[in-house]
Amino acid sequence: MEHSKNVDRKPADEFVEKLVKLNRNSKTVKGGRRMSFSALTVVGDQKGRIGYGFGKANDVTDAIRKSIEKAKANMITLPMKNGTLPHEIIGKYKSSSVLLKPACPGTGIIAGGPVRAVMDAAGITDVISKSQGSRTSVNVVRATFNAVADLMNAREVAQNRGKTLKDMWG
Repeated sequence: MEHSKNVDRKPADEFVEKLVKLNRNSKTVKGGRRMSFSALTVVGDQKGRIGYGFGKANDVTDAIRKSIEKAKANMITLPMKNGTLPHEIIGKYKSSSVLLKPACPGTGIIAGGPVRAVMDAAGITDVISKSQGSRTSVNVVRATFNAVADLMNAREVAQNRGKTLKDMWG
């Protein structure tokens, strides 16, 4: 029973991988239908670093593997404040727009599928969101990432204004 100690532990570089959408496409060829798959995944360390990837292949496992590799290559850092966002923000991509609002502790993640996957992977525990416009999973994820990329960190804002953090918050 010596080896069962490390079951719950995970290495520092291990990420949470969430499959947002798996799509099957078919192409009619001379011999019949040829199937291919596309996968949209979100990867995060639940400490504020997240990424998304989109992969296509003739096999489901290859599509998921490709999308996870792309997600790990496109990581961004999300500023967090007590398990929620620092301020309200709207992210847009094409005709999709996502409203993200901070919430008080205990609220949970109030969000639809793609936004929930992104917030879960980032480690956000309390947030309210509303998705408007196009509901396409890829566009909603990209709109969420656009919103997250535009979030401002309180320390950076205070530093840019030439004030201390205490002066800003009172």
